[in-house]
Amino acid sequence: MSNGAEPSVGSAPSPRLRLGALDRTLQEAIVAGILPPEARRPAAEARPWPVVLLTALGAWLAAIPLIAVVGMLLGDLISRGSGPYLIGALVLALAVVVLRSRNLPLFLEQLALPALLVGCGTLALGLFRDLSVQGAAAWLALAALVLAAILARPWLRVLLGAAAAGLFVLALLPGSQFGGQAWAINSWIALHWALAVWVAGLLVQQAALGRGGPVAVALEPIGAGWLLGTLAGLALVSGMTFLVGAGMDPVVRDLGQGLTPRLGPVLRFGWMPAGSTLLALGASLWGARVWPGLRRPWVLGVGLVAAALAWFLPTLGGVWLALVLTATSRRWRLAAAAALAAVWIIGSFYYQLQWPLATKALVLAAAGLLLGALAWLGGSGALAGTTGTRGRLPWAGSPTGPAGARWPIALTALATLAVVNLGIWEKESLIAQGRPVFVALAPVDPRSLMQGDFMRLAFQVPAALGDELGVPGRERRLVVAAQDARGVATLRRVAGPGEALAEGELLLELIPKAGRWMLVTDAWYFREGDAERWAAARFGELRVGSDGSALLVGLADAELRSIAP
Repeated sequence: MSNGAEPSVGSAPSPRLRLGALDRTLQEAIVAGILPPEARRPAAEARPWPVVLLTALGAWLAAIPLIAVVGMLLGDLISRGSGPYLIGALVLALAVVVLRSRNLPLFLEQLALPALLVGCGTLALGLFRDLSVQGAAAWLALAALVLAAILARPWLRVLLGAAAAGLFVLALLPGSQFGGQAWAINSWIALHWALAVWVAGLLVQQAALGRGGPVAVALEPIGAGWLLGTLAGLALVSGMTFLVGAGMDPVVRDLGQGLTPRLGPVLRFGWMPAGSTLLALGASLWGARVWPGLRRPWVLGVGLVAAALAWFLPTLGGVWLALVLTATSRRWRLAAAAALAAVWIIGSFYYQLQWPLATKALVLAAAGLLLGALAWLGGSGALAGTTGTRGRLPWAGSPTGPAGARWPIALTALATLAVVNLGIWEKESLIAQGRPVFVALAPVDPRSLMQGDFMRLAFQVPAALGDELGVPGRERRLVVAAQDARGVATLRRVAGPGEALAEGELLLELIPKAGRWMLVTDAWYFREGDAERWAAARFGELRVGSDGSALLVGLADAELRSIAP
């Protein structure tokens, strides 16, 4: 095996081949000088996970009243003077000593985890009291990294690394006011600094291999947690992704929309999309440099498509960089997390209100067609390179391989385009030919009326009709509405099967959502800064079809004058 030759058929496997993958990697690292000769594989966990879970549950339940009693005994000492620092340091020291002990009983090990949280929380209480938010977050981030270095438990290091990343980002954010364009821009900058720290950590880890084995080993889970925290921040700062908010309770969704900094309205700052695009391009070129399999033209084309999308999505470039670096270093779980964050960010493109819906659909459709064409070319190239028998791909010439999959892929793409365009055609036809109807808006909690760039909507449903409809289930219901001379419709009764409508009456479809009946939608999105204009809305302007289907096309004031977008 030393000369790279394959073992002959029927020959006995060498001792090295009988080793598992981890043992083989361990021996290669020792031979290369990366690990010391006495390095051994970690011992397998002998405790069944159900036992660990039940013991942890018992320890946490026992810790809660104990912590409450200690808190009452300490009284004001925990919040006055140097009390938070003294108590926090003592509790942290006790937790660290327990967690670093060998042959520790499982109950005591799990009991130390609440103590670790209490110590960090007590320390945070004093820091946020005496320092600015940024200063306190910086010290807590440093404390989390120190604890991660001391506590040699990989899963705990991952959690502490993620917490350190979040605190690091908070420490870089100037001011304490959440929301707005400045908050979104500063969040983008801080998160990319966190990403740069992770890349620097990779370089330090690479330099430590062979000379500082324990340092490299400790940096792996800490860096994994740091990256996971950064990826979560990059995904959240992009806003709500497509269809995720549909199943949420309106109050929860409104809170998320209000607290999440939206990057869409600030894309006019050209350096943000330019930076995102450059990161995506640089990541694709780096991947081609270190991984020969990525040097194919169609793979580079995929990188170009990602770079183009990164112009519209300012957080996609950083996530693409993380995806390439984790994939080329074979950190597959982190690569999967980066891919999930990328999917979230691409889905958030739907809610970027500075772009018309038709423009967004065109961008995504063009990207999809390009990716499909590149995948087609990649399959053709794979087949073209499989002449001969040695090195031939298993599926070459098979009807189930790339050649046989072309027509199903093409038919799937055509079917998808047909379904999407049919839906667009139906909506356009309803807008053009539907019956104009105005429905009065019901009062909504003013605290949730307008947050950021969307408004909560509720249409008036008479109490008697609500009783007749009953508790919302899963099926939609048709109701009869009467329209007056101004075009304002009032909901009257539940429609019976095949019921004939009188003059001035029409059908409207109600949708069950979040435990209530909803007409068309419960939100109206608009550009940031236009809240004062839309605050005058008193009616929703609908287009209604003969079957009761409806679309909300605009809002109107008390005089039924349409509010211009």
